[in-house]
Amino acid sequence: MKSWAPINLNVGLVVGVLFVLLTYLVLSQQAASSGLNVAATVAQWIMDKHLTTNGPGETFVASDVQQTAEKQAAQDSGGSAAAEKGKVVYNTKGSYSETCEVDGDVRINSTALSVTLVPASWSERREWRIWPYSRKNLPDIKMVTVTQLEDKAAAPPCTETYNIPAVLFALGGLTGNFWHDFGDVLVPLFIASRHYDGEVQFLISNMKPWWPAAYRTILQRLSKYDAVNLDVDDDAQHVRCFPHVTVGIHMHNGGLSIVPEWAPGGGRLSMADFTRFMREVYALPRDAPASLVREPGKRPRLLLVHRGHSRRFMNEQEILRAAEAAGFEAVAVDLRRDVTVDAQARVVNSFDVLLGVHGAGLTNAVFLPPGAVLVQVVPYGKMDTIATLEFGLPAKEMGLKYLDYVVSAEESTLLEMLGPEHPAIKDPDSIHRSGWDKMTEFYLNKQDVRIDVARFAPVLAQAFDHLHQQ
Repeated sequence: MKSWAPINLNVGLVVGVLFVLLTYLVLSQQAASSGLNVAATVAQWIMDKHLTTNGPGETFVASDVQQTAEKQAAQDSGGSAAAEKGKVVYNTKGSYSETCEVDGDVRINSTALSVTLVPASWSERREWRIWPYSRKNLPDIKMVTVTQLEDKAAAPPCTETYNIPAVLFALGGLTGNFWHDFGDVLVPLFIASRHYDGEVQFLISNMKPWWPAAYRTILQRLSKYDAVNLDVDDDAQHVRCFPHVTVGIHMHNGGLSIVPEWAPGGGRLSMADFTRFMREVYALPRDAPASLVREPGKRPRLLLVHRGHSRRFMNEQEILRAAEAAGFEAVAVDLRRDVTVDAQARVVNSFDVLLGVHGAGLTNAVFLPPGAVLVQVVPYGKMDTIATLEFGLPAKEMGLKYLDYVVSAEESTLLEMLGPEHPAIKDPDSIHRSGWDKMTEFYLNKQDVRIDVARFAPVLAQAFDHLHQQ
C-alpha cells in the first residue's frame, strides 16, 4: 500500500494540471471570440474612477455584479446570432460602453423605458439592464430594461409600427462640453447609424432640447426622420414596434476614435470617414491643406485657439508673431459656444494648422482638411498620456499631421502660484495618484501657460515643413 501512495499522488497531480490547462485553453478561446477588450489605459482608468464614484466611498458597481450571469449568457449567444431573427446580442467591446442589438419583433414602452423582444416561438426569458449613454455607470442616466419574452402571450400590443430600424440613446451625461458632444454622442451615433443611410429612427431619452438644436445639421444627415423624445410620452399603453433596435451607443477606444473592425452592418468605418462626413454635412469646401509645392508663395494659415478661462496662452501675441516669422498667416480665434457649429466648422476648415492648449477647442480638428496639422500644447503635469489619447491618436486616425509641445514647469503659471516645492510642481505623479479631481484642479483648472517661443520654434518649423511637402 505504501508503494502505491506516491504513484496515486503523482497521477492525481498530473490529472489536476491537465484539467487546469484544458480549462485555461477553453476560457481563453471564449474570451477571444467574445471580443472583450480588457486593456485599460492610464487615462481610461482615471476617467472611469472619476465617473463611477459619487462622493467618498460610494461607487455604482452593484448592477455590474447583478448582471454577470446575464451578460455571460448573452455573450455565449453572440457571433452568428447577430444575423438571426429574434435575438438579443449584447456587446461590451472596449472599456466604456455596453449595447444591445435587438432583432425581430421589438416593442418599446417609453414610460417604462423598456425594450421587449417577442420571440417567434417559445424561448427562455432573459433580461438585460443597459446604459443608453456611451459611458456606463453615470448616475444621472436612466437605464433601459431589455427583455426577451418566453412567448407572445405576455407581449404588449403595438400602438405604432415602424418598418425601419431604431437607435435608442441618451443625452445628458457629460454633454455640453464640445469634446464630449462629439466623443460621447456624435461619433458613437455615426458608428451606430451610418450604414442605414438615413433610414433609421432615433429615440432619445434624457432629452436636452438644446443638444439636437445645436447639432441638427448632423442629425438630419444621419436620419431622415425627426428624433423621438421618449421623455414626453405620458401614455403608459403607447408601444412603438420596430424590426430592429440598437439600445445604447458604443464608444470604441474613448472619445474621438473608431475601431474599423467593430463597425456594425458588415462594413468598416474610421475617423477619416467621420471627418469626411463632417465636410459633407457642413458643405466644407477644402479637402486638402495649402500646398506650398503647387503655390510656392502662399502663406499657410494657422488658427490659434483663444481660451478665455483656464489653460490660456499668457503671451498669445508673441506666439502669433513667432508663427508669422515661421511663414504662417496666423490669427487667434475664440471658438465660443454662442457661435453655431455650422459657422465654426466653416471657419476652421479654412485653416491649415490648428494650434491650442489641451482642451475641448481642439475637437474642431474634425473640420480640418486631411493633411492639415494639429499642434497640441500639453500642459505641465505629466499630461502626455491623456493628451495623446484624447487628441494625438485621433488626429492621426483623421489623416492629420500631429505635433505636440509639452510645457515645462518654467512655462506654467503654477510655478509662480505654488512655488517650486509644491507637489504639483515637484512631484506630478503624487497629484495623479491623488485622483482625477486633484489632477483636474491643478493641471486643468488652475494652470495657464507662457510659451517660450524660442523653444517652440522647432514645432512651428515642423508644421511648415509638413505643408511644404504636400
